[in-house]
Amino acid sequence: MELMNYLFSLYKDQTILQMTCRAIAIFLISLVLIRISGRRSFGIRTPLDNIVVILLGALLSRAIVGASPFWPVVSASFAIVIMHRLIARLIIRNKSFAKLAEGEKICLYANNEFLSKNMDEALVSKEDIMQGVRERALTDDMNKINLVYMERNGEISSVKNDPIK
Repeated sequence: MELMNYLFSLYKDQTILQMTCRAIAIFLISLVLIRISGRRSFGIRTPLDNIVVILLGALLSRAIVGASPFWPVVSASFAIVIMHRLIARLIIRNKSFAKLAEGEKICLYANNEFLSKNMDEALVSKEDIMQGVRERALTDDMNKINLVYMERNGEISSVKNDPIK
């Protein structure tokens, strides 16, 4: 036990070895946290997922540098991940809660026109939309585009016109 106390230092002034041991331990704990949280928190990137990533980064860094006690930080991190998982399950099962927690997609372009009111709501410019169209639809010809949305995660997506029509 004395060796563990030495390696994980109960004090703010840490040696290189102590901080390295904390960093390795937090890295391994982070792998477990990511597995518990699921791929969602690092893949979909909704506001909920971003909150979890920011909180975990801020919290776990405190354990590495010794700004907060090690085990309470680990415990709080597990609590955040479990809350994320529970809220994500609630979002899947309850559309009203999903709308509250993550919002809805916003149509930015339809019927060959930019929708100014929706663009203001989404805080995007015409050039922001054009960038999204170029990146996703690989065109800058809006005649080839049917709809453009700002998705719940903040990304801009586009639906091309149906060539059959």
